[in-house]
Amino acid sequence: MSKLLIDVGSTYVKVCQKSGISQYFRDFKKDIYDDLVTKCGDIFSKYAKEDIFICSSANGGLSTLIIGLTNSFSLKFAQNIAFNSGINIIDTVLYSKIEESKYPAELVDVVIVVGGIDGIGNVFDKRLLDYLQNIRYSNIVYVGTSQDAGFLSMHIPALKVLGNIITPKLHINEGELKEYLTNLYQADIVGKEDIKHLYALTANQIYSTPYVVNRSLSQIDANFDVVNPFIVIDIGGATTDIHYSHDLVRDNIVSESGYDRLVFKKLGVYKSRETLIFAAKNNEFVYELLAYLHVTENILEEESEKALRILMQLSIFLVLYKVSRLNPQYVTLHLELLETIVLTGGITKVLVFEEVEAIIGFFYKKVMNIHSIPNIVMDFDYAIWTIGMEDNEPKEQKCL
Repeated sequence: MSKLLIDVGSTYVKVCQKSGISQYFRDFKKDIYDDLVTKCGDIFSKYAKEDIFICSSANGGLSTLIIGLTNSFSLKFAQNIAFNSGINIIDTVLYSKIEESKYPAELVDVVIVVGGIDGIGNVFDKRLLDYLQNIRYSNIVYVGTSQDAGFLSMHIPALKVLGNIITPKLHINEGELKEYLTNLYQADIVGKEDIKHLYALTANQIYSTPYVVNRSLSQIDANFDVVNPFIVIDIGGATTDIHYSHDLVRDNIVSESGYDRLVFKKLGVYKSRETLIFAAKNNEFVYELLAYLHVTENILEEESEKALRILMQLSIFLVLYKVSRLNPQYVTLHLELLETIVLTGGITKVLVFEEVEAIIGFFYKKVMNIHSIPNIVMDFDYAIWTIGMEDNEPKEQKCL
């Protein structure tokens, strides 16, 4: 028998068999396991636990605070690794201004401390310790100069010390930190009570969906009409993810893998609806965009099918804006070089091609000042994630 693949999202569950993909809207009154068994119990009974593979994006991601010495190296490098590991950055602190920096009010999942190259010591001092005493965090990791590791470990018992992410040649050394953050993201998923229960269905590790989708990118052109360079935008209920090739990265950062991803925790259309609306209202182009779509800002307060479609369109615009040259806070991509934009996730069940084309056309004309747009590919069956789940399987077994 072939594999059974399951993707647990914040609003939909996707089940892939050799015969194709089925989608089920989640019953939020039930535990995920109970809901799955109710809807798909007859399917599960046909497969051994070793042949059932599960991924999930239902947790919405982790948050991090980064403390670094310089904007040009330590903060920039750490931000790049955090974003690409599926971590949401809530704030960054430039160490020279740490005494005047605000403390985050929310619990931070992980604090990253970075700065200096190996061979240089006494970079961090009591100011860092005083600052950390005023914030709440679950994990803290140090990836700066090795000379300060002993001092910080002595005063921060929970500190995880990894290799410096800045090499003597001022290149990025991302391996250890990326693995650490990815494992934290993974542990958060499987640590959720709802997700833990799913191990009753499978004998395999449960992966994060953004990780699985990213694994598919090297093979995507064999299954879709995609021309390099391309990006994949995955818009769901809790997050909006963007996957891209390093060929599109503006920053001169030397990295290991060919593809990376950004996970925007606050741009989902269901669970993070309010933060999506907040981001829209604070964007300089959105009111003109709403007029272009022949609606007013009142649509953002409505609960209707039309309002949902508008939010979906806004999420496309906002995620492109966040990686454009106008928003240096995130990784900046060479969007003018794009040949293909692939849309996947729940959005493909709501919007038609023309609605997506209109938004991308507006973005390229108003933000990029370019009148031609990349080719648009809609993954209407939401099949891209299955490539990453089955990337070692024969092609004829793929659910495509």
